[in-house]
Amino acid sequence: MPLKQIHLQPLWTFLLSFLFKSQYKSIHSPTKSTKGGSILLLLQSHQMRPTLTLLPLLFCSIFLLRTIKLATKLSTSPHQTHYSKNFSISFNNGCNLFQGKWLLEEPSSRPLYTEQSCPYLTRQVTCRKNGRPDSVYQKWRWKPYGCNLPRFDALMLLHSLRNKRLMFVGDSIQRTQWESMVCLLQSAVPDRKKKLVYREPPRKVFLAKDYNASIEFYWAPFIIESNSDHATKHRVQKRMVRLDSISNHSRQWEGVDVLVFESYVWWMYAPLINATIGSQEMKEYDVPTAYRIALKTWTDWIEPTLNPQTQKAFFMTLSPTHLWSWEWGGGRTENCQNESYPIKGPFWGAGSSLEIMGAVKDAVRRIKRINVTILNITELSEFRKDGHTSVFTERRGKLLTREQRAEPNVYADCIHWCLPGVPDTWNEILYAYLIYQNTD
Repeated sequence: MPLKQIHLQPLWTFLLSFLFKSQYKSIHSPTKSTKGGSILLLLQSHQMRPTLTLLPLLFCSIFLLRTIKLATKLSTSPHQTHYSKNFSISFNNGCNLFQGKWLLEEPSSRPLYTEQSCPYLTRQVTCRKNGRPDSVYQKWRWKPYGCNLPRFDALMLLHSLRNKRLMFVGDSIQRTQWESMVCLLQSAVPDRKKKLVYREPPRKVFLAKDYNASIEFYWAPFIIESNSDHATKHRVQKRMVRLDSISNHSRQWEGVDVLVFESYVWWMYAPLINATIGSQEMKEYDVPTAYRIALKTWTDWIEPTLNPQTQKAFFMTLSPTHLWSWEWGGGRTENCQNESYPIKGPFWGAGSSLEIMGAVKDAVRRIKRINVTILNITELSEFRKDGHTSVFTERRGKLLTREQRAEPNVYADCIHWCLPGVPDTWNEILYAYLIYQNTD
């Protein structure tokens, strides 16, 4: 029988009635004197003893009634918690969440939200609203070979983040992942209990007031300090990094409960990058060398600073680009424009640097005091040539014109991702680690 069909009202009404009838008989019994007060006599009366023994039953029935009412309320709520015991066992027994395939199922459980249902999406990523005619790219589900990703449970994640801060640190790719996470969570928070705080530069903060939880984004495209650290007024071409300086950023990260780092695209503008170390004059470094020095500065901060008992840290591997369609068998002069389906079979694009991937692994391996988890989203995202914003986006704050869309070789953005889309899967994997890692 469904919980909402169970009625305990007759039970405890009967108990109350029985109790008061017993009280009445005891007080008005002709064999008992009322001298000294009826209540005192009632408590001393042998006739009341059976009635008093019913009090625990009465209180238990009231407690049970309230418990079932609460369960009924939860059972009819649109947001229920779902914990997958099977996934927990598979995951903690070594299921690799990053090796798998993309599935298109009907009926589809995707997307996990829509452009219309999430008011926090920026125009840069709302591809359908910006004119993209197809929507299949929103419906693909990532299936690891050894298990199934658990259902993303907004309430469960919010409970785990009560009185905590979750912060995404990086560039515009990481900002898109932050937008995705906000959209995944916000539907479980009543309108009057959520707030988006803009503090640009360099932060954005979503608050879930009932949980005293915040989902934050912090702009730091190189992680270390650079001349591009203003979130909206930054240099794109003449980039310069300070390889041994991080304190201007790191003071904003201190005390954050969950930190999610990412840094790649901004490093890859050219083979060489201008950089300084200490008081040395600026000089050019090859990018992999500079990247390793920057990660050393990051690890020198993170290891002695983070508390392994109360804080967690993740590092997202590089987000792939799809700039040249000849790589997956398309035209020689085309890119991600008009792509509607993922790449089949193994694929590794030329824009994804194995040297950078190796640098991240080496840096994290050197950290001993705290466990930093690498989320290797690169290969699963490599397949998704169809997921980019392409010409259905904006440039310098303005949507591309019809004339610009007609020149995809010039204007198509094959770096950033549409939402809903691929970054939602990144967050499903992050969710799995936050909820299920090291649990029974």
